[in-house]
Amino acid sequence: GQIIPERRFVEAVNREAYQYQIGDFPAEWEAWIRKKRQDPPTIEEILKNENYREEMKQKVKDVSEKDKLLQAKEYEEGLVAEPSHTQVKGHASAPYYGRKEPSVDPTSTANTFQPGAWMPPGNGTSQNK
Repeated sequence: GQIIPERRFVEAVNREAYQYQIGDFPAEWEAWIRKKRQDPPTIEEILKNENYREEMKQKVKDVSEKDKLLQAKEYEEGLVAEPSHTQVKGHASAPYYGRKEPSVDPTSTANTFQPGAWMPPGNGTSQNK
């Protein structure tokens, strides 16, 4: 009266089982092993889906190239501003942000901010006597 669940597995060919990575065998087989589908896939189904995936990759590549060309044209015509390129030299909360030595006083100009060094009151001496 006990029901034993079906076990599905793949036997490794030309490799040890631990060497397999995700994507080493078709997604249709992965779905069957994980019981996401009832029947194992056919060769025709696997080939059809692989061709579909390749077609989609090519379409995405084509659309991406067209988009880059359109953006370049819009930049040239002045319809769209080119993206700005920000150069980060450090983190603003770092005591040396952009300089080799810290300063006691913070400094700021239109494009930069330099935090000042901070020491707790008492300069490290104990005030509880």
